Amino acid sequence: ILKLTLILVLAVKVETYEDKDGAREDEIAALGGRTASGVNVYCAFYDRLKEIREYHRKYPPGPLVDASADYEALLKAKPVISFSGEEGAGRYLDLHDMYNQYINSKFGDRVEYSVYLDVFSHPEKVPRRLKFSRQYMKYMEALLEYLVNFLQRTEPLQDLDRMLSKVEVDFEEQFADGKVIGWESHGQESKLVPSEHTVIDLGYYTTADELTGVGPEKLKEALGALGLKVGGTLQQRAERLFLTKVRTLHSPLDKKHFAKPLHKGRQNGDAKATQEPDSAKQIALTEAKVKKLCNLLDEAIERTKQNIEKKQAMTYEEMEEERKGEEERAEIESDEEEEGAFHNPLNLPMGVDGKPIPYWLYKLHGLGQKFECEICRNKIYKGRRAFERHFKEPQHQDGMRCLGIPNTKNFNEITSIKEAKELWQRIQERQGVNKWKPEVEEEYEDGDGNVYNKKTYSDLKRQGLI
Repeated sequence: ILKLTLILVLAVKVETYEDKDGAREDEIAALGGRTASGVNVYCAFYDRLKEIREYHRKYPPGPLVDASADYEALLKAKPVISFSGEEGAGRYLDLHDMYNQYINSKFGDRVEYSVYLDVFSHPEKVPRRLKFSRQYMKYMEALLEYLVNFLQRTEPLQDLDRMLSKVEVDFEEQFADGKVIGWESHGQESKLVPSEHTVIDLGYYTTADELTGVGPEKLKEALGALGLKVGGTLQQRAERLFLTKVRTLHSPLDKKHFAKPLHKGRQNGDAKATQEPDSAKQIALTEAKVKKLCNLLDEAIERTKQNIEKKQAMTYEEMEEERKGEEERAEIESDEEEEGAFHNPLNLPMGVDGKPIPYWLYKLHGLGQKFECEICRNKIYKGRRAFERHFKEPQHQDGMRCLGIPNTKNFNEITSIKEAKELWQRIQERQGVNKWKPEVEEEYEDGDGNVYNKKTYSDLKRQGLI
């Protein structure tokens, strides 16, 4: 055995030095800084190191965990994502705060919440002269912030930063070309074109003297909305406003009629805010971002509309019942995830696979109906099928036997002992069982004191035995 072992060891050493697969040659070459194929191992190492670093930079690891921490508890811990009750765990939007700002502002209308869900995603419907207020800017910023936050909670893998950056790039090109909806012309001259947002309809007036009848305050408001000077006498204001009717973009007004832009600390009111082109661009950009996010949340907005319309047609009791049903379904889903356990709050029967049967099958077979049988010692049967089948089962037959009643078809659907006895008595009366029969029940006595019925006594006497 020792000789054979020595021979095997020598054979292995010989094969190693022969280096049939070339592994030994590569190892020796690597010690010198170069592989057998001529590739520098250090370059390959640093290339691989660069790939690893690039991967971890794009996909950073999670937070470091202390070695003494409870790993099982950390694995079982679930991320906490807060949703309001109105959001329904991310299925619906909760825009009630923005809705209150909208209906209590100058740029908004007093509409129902269901109507607001159709309006908030179309900011171009708001008159442009009402968009330069601080209130509108705050409203749009709050709306944008909520939509971004909602998307981050419901779709955490969505790259919002990249998407919004693309929106900004596209917006810069469209805004420069005047192709942004609602902001096609954003220069001062464009504001002199009569439109549906003009405070005074100049089409009804033929001269400047007729405009004086409007009043100084109305003229001042109209001039401010157009970006013109609002000072001067009543006649001067009327003449300055009337010039906007006869002038066009091809023959603009003299610059002296325009109001001078004020410094930031001295500006107040919507008319003065119109002189800030940067503010107009910022508002238009915010609107573009809101519209993009509304397109992404189109399905959620539609679900919210349907949910609001459904709630408006429901009573308080129906809403409470639906809420409890949703809580039960959420509990069922969460419990089923834990160790494969099945939570069965409705006590559904178990199927052949060891799981509760579907609820639709439960309703189809009427398993929600309960039938109690007093003859079977108050046993309860679930479902019509089980109830009809139990009349032929041993337990029901034994109960009928104890009552002295035959278990025939006449007693199907009878579960009360009292009803069963009354029916048995009526059957006996109808069949004549309780009627008096002389040949059977009439008694005769012989000389020795023996008692016989009439039929037996007559037979014995005819035979001469008595």
